[in-house]
Amino acid sequence: MNLDRSIAVSASGMAAQSARLRVVAENLANRDTTGDAPGAEPYRRKTVTFRSQLDRASGTTTVQAARIGTQPGNFPEMYEPGHPAADERGYVRRPNVDSLVEVMDMREAQRSYSANLSVLETTRAMLMRTIEVLRG
Repeated sequence: MNLDRSIAVSASGMAAQSARLRVVAENLANRDTTGDAPGAEPYRRKTVTFRSQLDRASGTTTVQAARIGTQPGNFPEMYEPGHPAADERGYVRRPNVDSLVEVMDMREAQRSYSANLSVLETTRAMLMRTIEVLRG
């Protein structure tokens, strides 16, 4: 494999995982964000969709964070009659963010980022060795 291609693939993987980490951080930061008024929708968990993209010039397939969407589904309810967003029954709609799922997503993104970084560092080292051989 061409070393330039290796760098492009690793860099695209790192960029995609960075986007994923930003979304996870946003989800965790908003895990307690409810609506402002009764019946208002709370924060909805965001998700990242990846896609592969072919760079025709180099013949390399890279990855991109294609779309940031929201997770469908119902919101859990919690009985908090004094809350400003409580409905007539005293229930508040809570965000559909599960901290455990977010932490697992974060760890997986960190591992993928680290793997891509290792490939990038190895490729860089190979390029440096090649330059040293050519010099001397």
